[in-house]
Amino acid sequence: MGILESAKPIIVICTRDRVRSIEFYRNTLGLTMHHEDAFAAVFEAGAATIRIAAVPDFTPHGHTTLGFLVSDVDTIVKALTSRGVVFLRLPGFPHDELAILSLPGGKGRVAWLKDPDGNILSITDAEIA
Repeated sequence: MGILESAKPIIVICTRDRVRSIEFYRNTLGLTMHHEDAFAAVFEAGAATIRIAAVPDFTPHGHTTLGFLVSDVDTIVKALTSRGVVFLRLPGFPHDELAILSLPGGKGRVAWLKDPDGNILSITDAEIA
C-alpha cells in the first residue's frame, strides 16, 4: 500500500470572496457545509473534504481544478442549469445541446462550469481506467 493511499482527500479551492463562494457551493451546487473557521469554509462531497479558502490576490487557472464523478451527467447538468449555471463549450470540441462532451471511444461524458471566481469545475461519469 502506498503511503497516502488510504488518506481522505482534502481539496483546497481559492476564492477572492468567501461569502459569494459559500453561496455557490452550498446553494447552487448543493454541497453541505460542515463548518467554517478563520481559514476556510469546509464542505463534504463524497469521501472528500473541500476547503474554500480566501486568497485576496487569487487568479484562477485555465484548467479544471475540481471534478465531480457522477452516475448521470445529464441529470446533474440539467439540475445545475435550472439553478442558473452556464456550462462551458470548449472551442473545437463537439458538445451536445446540454454542453456535454462525449469522450472518444465511449469512455464517458463531461461538462465544465466555472465557480464565481473562475475556477473550472467538471461533472463527469468518466472513471480513470
